[in-house]
Amino acid sequence: MPEPTYRIRALHTASTLTVYQAYPAALGLPAARDGRFPAAWKRDRMTWIKPSFLWMMYRCGWGTKEDQTTVLAVEIARDGFEWALAHACLSHYDRAVHPDPAHWKRELKRSPARVQWDPERDLHLRALPHRSLQLGLSGEAARRYADEWTASIRDVTPLAHRIHALVREGELTAAAGLLPEETGYPAGDGLLGRLRA
Repeated sequence: MPEPTYRIRALHTASTLTVYQAYPAALGLPAARDGRFPAAWKRDRMTWIKPSFLWMMYRCGWGTKEDQTTVLAVEIARDGFEWALAHACLSHYDRAVHPDPAHWKRELKRSPARVQWDPERDLHLRALPHRSLQLGLSGEAARRYADEWTASIRDVTPLAHRIHALVREGELTAAAGLLPEETGYPAGDGLLGRLRA
């Protein structure tokens, strides 16, 4: 069966879903140590969370890009994640979804979350034909994420570096075996119907 173009693929349990972010060590290490975001984490700005580990690796260069050297796995409550989806809009205008650009701009202004679909990545970080969800959180959504939805925060930088080393050595089967087990998240048309570009 072919992979759907738009599907949330994530490591998830009955009550939580894991998303990834990358930060400078000064912010990421205290967050992982304490299992919560520190006061220095800006709750009034947009933050992007990614359920796809490999998309995060593409974004942060396996934890080597400046200010993205600490890769965090943030386990959040599923009901919080679904609240964000229910209150989200697309990050860009799409004539198949919005009646006109003005309608999209009004939706963008009042939505505390926004959805972007980017090409999923393989172990070489090459683009795949299906899309991976990025969820941008601002205002109320960002505050809830940091202070209510977060169940745990782990530093997965060593894992990122280990997988990257195996890829460089051509050990793709071993590298794939270390990846988080991401499966289709059960978000049906009720949540995603208006969020597919």
